[in-house]
Amino acid sequence: MTAYIIRRLLATIPVMVVVAIFVFLLLHLTPGDPAAVIAGDDATPEAVDGIRTKLGLDQPIHVQFGIYAANLLRGDLGTSIFSNLPVLTLVKQRLEPTLVLAASTLVMAVLLAIPMGVLAAWKARTFIDRLVMGFSVLGFAVPGFLVGYLLIYVFAIELKWLPVQGYRPLSQGIDQTARSIILPALALSMAYMALIARMTRASMLDVLSQDYIRTAKAKGVATLIVLLRHALKNAAVPIVTVIGIGLTLLISGVVITETVFNIPGLGRLTVDAILKRDYPIIQGLIILFAGAKVLVNLLIDISYVFFDPRIRY
Repeated sequence: MTAYIIRRLLATIPVMVVVAIFVFLLLHLTPGDPAAVIAGDDATPEAVDGIRTKLGLDQPIHVQFGIYAANLLRGDLGTSIFSNLPVLTLVKQRLEPTLVLAASTLVMAVLLAIPMGVLAAWKARTFIDRLVMGFSVLGFAVPGFLVGYLLIYVFAIELKWLPVQGYRPLSQGIDQTARSIILPALALSMAYMALIARMTRASMLDVLSQDYIRTAKAKGVATLIVLLRHALKNAAVPIVTVIGIGLTLLISGVVITETVFNIPGLGRLTVDAILKRDYPIIQGLIILFAGAKVLVNLLIDISYVFFDPRIRY
């Protein structure tokens, strides 16, 4: 296992190198002069030259890449053009809301979707099964931002149970944070729940048709034990896989959800950077998101061993 983990970590190096090259070229693939695009239409030539010098665009491209790569190896993601703050500092300031939102979404989706999928498989071809599958189709079909606005209208405007927008940090109390994050997490988890529920149902149906499940039923083993201890455990590998895939979907979902609910997280930082054409922030966030995806894939692969002892690396 240790050797496998080391090999996987080494395999991430060329992946991150390719990502770094792409991120570096992102600035240079911009049509026209990137400095003029950032400065805007009304900028003076002196302002454009200042931005070009600040970004190092006045140097040969191989020198620019060498400086960029050296900064990445030191953990320097660059400096924001407009706020003049290090990108890493801005990320740290916005990290908590995004982590809380992602963790809440993951917990909510897993705790709700897996029981739904198990129930649908157990009651296959019944009204309950059709109800769960109908929810799954609806979860994929309805855009996340529309779900967010509907939740705001019902629970915040009409019922006045929860705040409309904003985020309360953990320093103000877990209860206040929970009240501010429950609607965004629910809106973001809809498509995620649909994905996990469908995979759980499909995997459980395959396992429930196995001979050892019929033997356990014939011996009089309780239905709950058959479903959870025998069936769900053996169906866990594809379910964990789709959970890992869904985690990568959270990155794009966070951008939309944080914008709808006015949450000052990394998603909102991404949108603001795109609108302002603050390329150092965009480049730094792409690097961080890519690294997070690689790490999630590694953790999912390692988790297979705990669910299926037959798997060995």
